[in-house]
Amino acid sequence: VQLQASGGGLVQAGDSLRLTCTTSGRGRSVASYAMAWFRQAPGNEREFVGGISRSSVLTYYSDSVKGRFDLSRDNAKNMVILQMNSLRPEDTAVYFCAGLPTASTRHLPRGAEYYNYWGQGTLVTVSS
Repeated sequence: VQLQASGGGLVQAGDSLRLTCTTSGRGRSVASYAMAWFRQAPGNEREFVGGISRSSVLTYYSDSVKGRFDLSRDNAKNMVILQMNSLRPEDTAVYFCAGLPTASTRHLPRGAEYYNYWGQGTLVTVSS
């Protein structure tokens, strides 16, 4: 299974961006995964941004993005969407999507070490 993240770009503070993560290749569809987004800014460790469990039963967000970012699934398109609103310069980072195959609709870890599959990353740059 391969994950493909896209949608990054250069925007101004206050703007919005929509990141998507799709799965391809043999294996389970995105519906069978807990999915999460992480980000890594230069010189910083990779940090959890948000996650969505199977069947969208649970969604978690980091405190820094809560109220501004929104996660959703479109299982028909094999896609997870991260809608990012009111972007700030401190949101500048490479964003990675990650997937964890799971049978549980309530399994949604926040640690990167739990996720088996990773996309290649997409760069988000927010200018002030």
